[in-house]
Amino acid sequence: MNDIINSTDSQISDIANQTQPVLQPAHHPQYRDRLFKAIFGRDTEQSKKWRLELYNALNGSHYTDPDALKLNTIENIIYITMKNDVSFLIDSQMNLYEQQSTYNPNMPLRGLMYFSQLYQMYISQNEKDVHSSKIVKIPNPKFIVFYNGVKDFPDRIKLKLSDAFEKEDKSGDFEWTAEMININPGHNETLQKICKPLYNYTSYVSRISDNKKKGADCKSGSR
Repeated sequence: MNDIINSTDSQISDIANQTQPVLQPAHHPQYRDRLFKAIFGRDTEQSKKWRLELYNALNGSHYTDPDALKLNTIENIIYITMKNDVSFLIDSQMNLYEQQSTYNPNMPLRGLMYFSQLYQMYISQNEKDVHSSKIVKIPNPKFIVFYNGVKDFPDRIKLKLSDAFEKEDKSGDFEWTAEMININPGHNETLQKICKPLYNYTSYVSRISDNKKKGADCKSGSR
């Protein structure tokens, strides 16, 4: 895969072509999600660099070692066939990044389910005992949803699990949140300016959407 370059066409199109026929991002109904995972979620040297760049842009950090991010993405959890897009550990923080092309108010509940599995994996891999008389320390959770659907939303929205409770509960005792970040063109421009791979992904997806609206044939992964 080529290094990051100035041309959005060359960069993202190369990824799209290299992931075919498995991903077929341009005409697959989930091309936004699959291309997002291809860019930020793979265990390749280039993807590691882009994942680190995205993390630094979101957190205002300056990590330089891509291997500091320990990928732990769930691919298949048998009893609910659960998958997530990109999850990783860094500096005692458990990060989960999800791409959504449609607004989903159930993301906090889904995040809670995802993280329960991630924490089970973490506890097992680190041989921690939750039945111990000593408190078991776990990484802090951070759940980000990257939204690029057609419905307009503000730059950032905090979705709360308590909004789904059958009875209103403002105590905050059982809260779980998901931060939805709008990455459509014209939104969160500072973030996209800092993170070039995210900007290029957004531009490429936007171009495909515009071409489809005009009736263009998008069966080619590169244009």
